[in-house]
Amino acid sequence: MKRLIALVVCLLIFALIALPALVVLNGESPKVKVKATGPMLRVLNHATKKIETIPLEEYLVGVVAAEMPALFEPEALKAQAVAARTYALKKMQLSRKSPNPHHQDADVCTDPGHCQGWLSEKEMKKKWGLLRYALNHKKIAEAVEKTAGIVLVYQGKLIDPVYHSTGVGRTENSEDVWQFAIPYLKSVPSPGDKESPKFQTTVTLSLAQVDKALGTNLQAVPAAKINSGSQGTLKVLEKTGTGRVKSIQAGDKTFSGEEFRRRLGLNSSKFEWKAERDKITFTVTGYGHGVGMSQYGANAMAKAGKNYKQILSHYYTGTELRKYVSDKGK
Repeated sequence: MKRLIALVVCLLIFALIALPALVVLNGESPKVKVKATGPMLRVLNHATKKIETIPLEEYLVGVVAAEMPALFEPEALKAQAVAARTYALKKMQLSRKSPNPHHQDADVCTDPGHCQGWLSEKEMKKKWGLLRYALNHKKIAEAVEKTAGIVLVYQGKLIDPVYHSTGVGRTENSEDVWQFAIPYLKSVPSPGDKESPKFQTTVTLSLAQVDKALGTNLQAVPAAKINSGSQGTLKVLEKTGTGRVKSIQAGDKTFSGEEFRRRLGLNSSKFEWKAERDKITFTVTGYGHGVGMSQYGANAMAKAGKNYKQILSHYYTGTELRKYVSDKGK
């Protein structure tokens, strides 16, 4: 009996792992081929500097592969697919009314600092290896396929479904980060954020590096003065409701928390610091701007049994899910 059980286990392992690998190595991918539905998207490939025309649903597989870990729960991947689809279509609508100066002849680009990240199949294979590529591509393509055409709307219009990797236990109000109050981008609990390996990080910089990035002269200030809170040379002027830095003063300059963290390469604007001699160490909580959907929070919700619809309605207040209908010709 034990031998029979062992044989069955070996056959299952072969079917689930070895067989897909052999198929890939023979040049055939067991991936799910998403249907080329929806509009054709003009995509500026940030790596090649060339514009590619890609069917929307096919493009989304590359976005989800770039933006969310493939090991995440299927419902989290579905939520990401819907957010990415909505984002791309919103960008397409805007670009065809008024071309974006960053990519005038394209609807979106693959630079995650400006639009959404995107991976080609070649890049996916390089990132994951052949076996994991086969399995991950199939899983992601299924998430796209099972949400085909579904978008997020608020009062009948496509939303701007911003998202980030890891919150701080609660997301941010849009106006606390970007000064614009958007009704569906409200602060909500995000308890799963602590599961993220990026929930807390430390960054140590020399004062010379900080001065170069900020245009300040903190090197001339004693460390005790940099650490002295409200009376110091480096001091927080205002915080958001979740404890992120909303504005901060460094010497005679004032920065928003987002600008400050971007200049110094910090993962988020929720941070504390300690200066010692010619160095300063920042302890940072969260990863990203904190507005909209937290990806690690979404995965925690999926693990708890929530589906993608529940995840999206939680992070985007008052929104609805609908099938996308082109407004072409209106």
